[in-house]
Amino acid sequence: MHSSSVPIRQTLEEWKVLAQLGLPIMVAQLAQMANGVVDTMMAGHASARDLAAVGIGTGIWGPVLLFFIGTLSALQPLISGHRGAENYSRIMPVTWQGLYIAVVGAIVMAAILTNVRPIFELLLLDKQTADIAQGYLDALAWGIPAVLLLNSLRGLTDGMGHTRIVMVFSLVSTVLNVPFNYLFIFGFSFGEWHVAAMGGVGCGWATAAANWIAVIGLLIYLNVSREYKAFHLIGDWVKPHWEDIKNILHIGLPIGFAMFIEVSMFCMIALFLSPLGPNAIAGHQIVLNAIALFFMVPLSLGMAITLRISFLIGAEEHFKARLLARSVIFLAAGIACVNAPILFFGREWIAALYTSDNEVQKVAIQLFILGAIFQIADVTQVTMINVLRGYKDTKIPMFIMLFSFWCICLPLGYVLTFKDWLHPPMGASGFWTALIVGLSCAAVLLTVRALRFKPH
Repeated sequence: MHSSSVPIRQTLEEWKVLAQLGLPIMVAQLAQMANGVVDTMMAGHASARDLAAVGIGTGIWGPVLLFFIGTLSALQPLISGHRGAENYSRIMPVTWQGLYIAVVGAIVMAAILTNVRPIFELLLLDKQTADIAQGYLDALAWGIPAVLLLNSLRGLTDGMGHTRIVMVFSLVSTVLNVPFNYLFIFGFSFGEWHVAAMGGVGCGWATAAANWIAVIGLLIYLNVSREYKAFHLIGDWVKPHWEDIKNILHIGLPIGFAMFIEVSMFCMIALFLSPLGPNAIAGHQIVLNAIALFFMVPLSLGMAITLRISFLIGAEEHFKARLLARSVIFLAAGIACVNAPILFFGREWIAALYTSDNEVQKVAIQLFILGAIFQIADVTQVTMINVLRGYKDTKIPMFIMLFSFWCICLPLGYVLTFKDWLHPPMGASGFWTALIVGLSCAAVLLTVRALRFKPH
């Protein structure tokens, strides 16, 4: 066999591993996304006010939750690295420190969600809608510990290379959320038990209950399964250890901030577009929602890359790690070349799936063209930032995201949308044109850093 064929064979083998890791991650991500979608859709059958309140509530808890999930995602590369180095004695201590972080994070997040009424006042939201939205978030807050505990335990299962486990329990949560929503939104009676119809507030209780059942099921599984029983998750309790906690936060906080920066940017765009009227906002939301679904493929690939590179670094397979880091550029390009034509040529059909309003469709169709254009940049930036996370390099990528999105995209988008300094005002297309620039900047900077990065 020629020596030149060895890297190609190794690359294909690594891609096969990525597919095995990434497919269950993608299903789990879609299942977690579906909870917010299900809440919003089912609340709409209660009333338009309930729909609006749950939509607003989802827009608030989503970015905050992603910050804490991003912080806890440091557990995956750390545990995967210990597995690669066959340093199994370090896996449970790290897992327990992640659980402590999840508990503190749950307390902080619950405190935030139960005290957002001042935001509703700033948005000039009417009292009835604000009451429903706050009630929804108050109920949802009871399930936040379950969500964060599930994601900290995901660090253990994903880090051990078993990505199907969280996929199964995420699907359990989503499937249970549907009947629970129906019962709590519209009320039910069971013998002496009577639960009044709660409308949109019931969505919060339903999601909280579904999340608790999922995490309790996961805990039971981890304590009875043959492989994880050996780790003695509950039996081998580990005290809080500040150095380990600090190490997790050192890696995880920049990831959490980077995720918050990106998601909050899209929320800010929606607020900036409000002077353009409901059609512009609705069109923007349609395209954003559709692209978020397409984004699950490269995001899942990226999470699998983080796991694999951290494992290879732990196993001191530096050549393979570097080979994988370089080769995934071609995988990213391949995904973009599939996503972009679907968004471009299917833009009218996709827009019609969301709305029958012709004016909203026109806005969405125009924005889908720009969304298709930035696919290569978007897929590349999420792939490369996950390569760097595999190397446990998270601080500089966070600043790259902050610079690209908040220093370039938002100011440029505002100018292109409302001012005539560079071009006649472009309306909603201005922000999406700026997204192309901001994402391209992030993609280039992250790619250069990933290709030049040398682990210590």
